[in-house]
Amino acid sequence: MWIALFREFFNDLGKQKLRSFLTILAIAWGTLSVVLLLAFGRGLGNSLTEGLLGAGNQVIVIYGGQTSMNYEGLGVGRAIRFTEDDIDLINKAVPGIAYSSPQYGRWGARLQHGEEITNTFMEGVNPDFEIMRTMYPAAGGRFINERDVDDQRRVLFLGDEIAKQLFKDEDPIGKQVKLDNMPFTVVGVMKPKMQTSMSNGPDANRAIIPYTTFRNVYGNRNVGSILVRPEDPSLQESIKTDIVSLLSSKYKFDPADEQAIPMWDFIEQEEMNQKVATGLEIFLFTVGFFTLMIAGVGVANIMFVVVKERTKEIGIKLAVGARKIHIIIQFIFESLFISFLGGGIGLAVSSAIVFGVLAMDMTTGAGEFLGKPQISEMAVIITVGVLAIIGLLAGIFPALKASKVDPVESLRYE
Repeated sequence: MWIALFREFFNDLGKQKLRSFLTILAIAWGTLSVVLLLAFGRGLGNSLTEGLLGAGNQVIVIYGGQTSMNYEGLGVGRAIRFTEDDIDLINKAVPGIAYSSPQYGRWGARLQHGEEITNTFMEGVNPDFEIMRTMYPAAGGRFINERDVDDQRRVLFLGDEIAKQLFKDEDPIGKQVKLDNMPFTVVGVMKPKMQTSMSNGPDANRAIIPYTTFRNVYGNRNVGSILVRPEDPSLQESIKTDIVSLLSSKYKFDPADEQAIPMWDFIEQEEMNQKVATGLEIFLFTVGFFTLMIAGVGVANIMFVVVKERTKEIGIKLAVGARKIHIIIQFIFESLFISFLGGGIGLAVSSAIVFGVLAMDMTTGAGEFLGKPQISEMAVIITVGVLAIIGLLAGIFPALKASKVDPVESLRYE
């Protein structure tokens, strides 16, 4: 039976070579559109998330601000400034915090190595900063550690771009750099990363020293900000509420006053990015879906032509005892086969394009966002499902028409 179906199917294709070719091409093009749009949409979404994580991985940054509400007789406009003791207080009083760090900052820090001189934003932090800000060291180096902090060592961790600027092709690890005319030893250089969100410039141009060294050298009494990371993202809101309650009690401001201690919540941003990426995928799929549906019209068209040309044959089959369900199955099978044949070609070509783009390893410019397309299992399942729907819809109506053929009248059909 199946051999006979395939034989009849290819005979029909042979009689309508041009129309069959164009129909299969349209299905392949529609499939190509759906798969590529979903693949590049997923790649863009992943890149947006990666870029955000480059600035902070599930981090909540707490800044000292100004009060904007009266509270217990105290007026507005009071400055809220944190100290290192506040980090210890938060770690002891607020449950669920996995990592935390003070963050001192200084614009215009002068770095010099030999004849190379540059200015940058320099920070004093603790070792937890490495994980929270994804500032991982390249091979051969390290981030600052606890001994650096405890001993107030003059060690320096550099962003990859500023390291190239100062050292050119020279290996920076272990070399001396003058930071504001004070000698520091470079212990590590950041591994290059994508970063789409930032404060005070990209991490690639940043210099990092232990916060105790920063305080000792520059005499700062107040930290610029506090970074915390929950053990689990689900603890985000409770941790923020507890921190606000704790600090509002200490510094005497209204807990509802968001201007007193502004927060930059990367967890919220990540959730928002995921929603944007999902919305983008849905939009791109919709565009590709309608392209594929237009191709489905071509399948229906060729099936109606096949029914018309085989009217006499259908009548003979019905006259000798063929059941209507056999006629319906035959034409639905042919419609599905055309859809899946074109879809298979489109899927193969789109996969080749995606693997080709990945092989090119585009990591600069627009390639950072579009150079990592991903064909997900869900995209393939959805595409196959759409092809099945198109095949059924394109075949069912011609099949029903074929099953209603009058055997007597069909024998007279020329």
